[in-house]
Amino acid sequence: MNAFLDALAWLGDPVHLTGANGVPARLGQHVTYSVIAVLIAAVVAIPLGFLIGHTGKGRTVAVALTGGVRALPTVGIVFLLALLLGIGISAPMIAFVVLAIPSILAGAYSGFEAVDRATIDAARAVGMTEWQIVTRVELPLGLPLLIGGLRSALLQVVATTTIAATVGAGGLGIYIFTGLRSNDYTQMFAGSIVVIALAVVLEVVFSVLQRLVVPAGVTAAGRPLDTRVTTSRSAAAKATSLQEGTQ
Repeated sequence: MNAFLDALAWLGDPVHLTGANGVPARLGQHVTYSVIAVLIAAVVAIPLGFLIGHTGKGRTVAVALTGGVRALPTVGIVFLLALLLGIGISAPMIAFVVLAIPSILAGAYSGFEAVDRATIDAARAVGMTEWQIVTRVELPLGLPLLIGGLRSALLQVVATTTIAATVGAGGLGIYIFTGLRSNDYTQMFAGSIVVIALAVVLEVVFSVLQRLVVPAGVTAAGRPLDTRVTTSRSAAAKATSLQEGTQ
């Protein structure tokens, strides 16, 4: 308990709230690195995931590759790239992007796969093109799972961005590793508290967002709440309403 109170006192000390090494500045770096890494990963993974989910092709390869990527040691990748690219943010940023891709890719194709096939068939039956099916049916219904993938990726990256400090890139990890070298456990604890608090805040924000994007009448997996809606007539009506509502 005393260690926790000491860490809170350290965080509240005005000395640690200003300047380039202050908590706000390091927090800004940490969030910036994390968001940029996830955005880059999303640009790569989301279109590929949508393609896999819509066509059903390449899923086995994608699962195998993402599983292999998840097994890679992030710290090892950071140090290897740092030897090749030098000290700075480039090496950890590449590692963070690689870390974020599997979760986003899985969320993208799983969201499309979760959509009731009867709804897809009904959308084709009422004359929707493949692009309209993707943007007006599969994307709205699969969005909750995509948000879940982004949520998982961002939380993983936020937790891992602490290692950026080991190659001189800054972030909140600077408190942890500086404290470790100097046996300043209060500073280490304080840095850990900020990282944990950031992760909790992001978890809450994405949990709310994930609920908000669920279309009315369906679950987060994109399936009807009322199982009777899976009849062909109901599926056709749903596809038609989606088409008319976006015209």
